[in-house]
This record gives sequence, C-alpha cells and structure tokens, in this order.
Amino acid sequence: MKKYDPYHPVDPKQWLALDEGERLDMILKYHRRAGDPLPNPHIHAHFHTIVETQIAMGDELPVRATLERLMAEGLDRHDAIHAIASVLAGHIFDMLHGEVTEKDPNPAYFAGLEKLTAESWLSQAEEDDDEEDDFDEVEEDDDFVEVGDAEEDDFEDDEDVL
Repeated sequence: MKKYDPYHPVDPKQWLALDEGERLDMILKYHRRAGDPLPNPHIHAHFHTIVETQIAMGDELPVRATLERLMAEGLDRHDAIHAIASVLAGHIFDMLHGEVTEKDPNPAYFAGLEKLTAESWLSQAEEDDDEEDDFDEVEEDDDFVEVGDAEEDDFEDDEDVL
C-alpha cells in the first residue's frame, strides 16, 4: 500500500501490516495533496488512523458496520470517517474528564456509534461551521489584536491591561 485515499476502502490486511508511523505518514500526505486546511494535521491524522484501523479489524468492533450504515444514509466515506472520529474524540474527552468510569470504556464508545446518524453528524458539523463564522467575525474586529501581532506600545495608554 503506497497511497491513502479516505474516499476508497483500504485493504485490511495491507493496512494492518503497516506500522503506525507509515499509516500516519500516508494520511498526512493525502491531506497535504488535497490542500485541506486543518487546524492540527497531526491530531486529525491520528484520528483517521485510529478509525481506519478499527474498520480494518472487521467485525471485531462495530466501527465498520457504523461506517457502512453512515454511507447508506448518504455520507461519503471520508465524511463517515470524520463522523466516527467525532464520536471517538468525544469519548476520549469524556474519559479524560472522568465521565466514563466503567472498567471497560468500550461499551460507552460503541453506544455512541450506535446513536450516530448521518443527520446528527451533519447537523453538528453545521453548528460547528456557524461557531467558526462567529469566531471569524471577532477576528475581523478592528480592536482585536492577535497575541503575536501586539506591539509593546499598543498597551502603553490602556489602563485595562494588567
């Protein structure tokens, strides 16, 4: 396996034969070639890698069936991977914050996958886009100064700065 394309299934045997670094490298190269603007390409690639590996494991986990269901509901394969990765990211967040306390955390993840639909993911993605638009409006504000862009004399007469 020489190239990764999230729109096409990977061969499970070939994917699982690669080491983690090779998988990550192929995913990073794909997104660079595609020109996808990602806030953190490495974290994005890690989530792709985890989901693709879970898919390659077959029926051992419910991830492949979830991918197939999401695609049957209208998502392309790449969006379905992102939808599954969003459930995984939320699950990891919950574990880190002590909200998943079971000895085996997988049932909570699997339940999240079962609840996931193309419609729920698309509506969440739309909400996220709206939030980004709100943030963009703040960035365009004339009084907004990026931390790296601030000059020392920008704050000389500002009494509100601590």
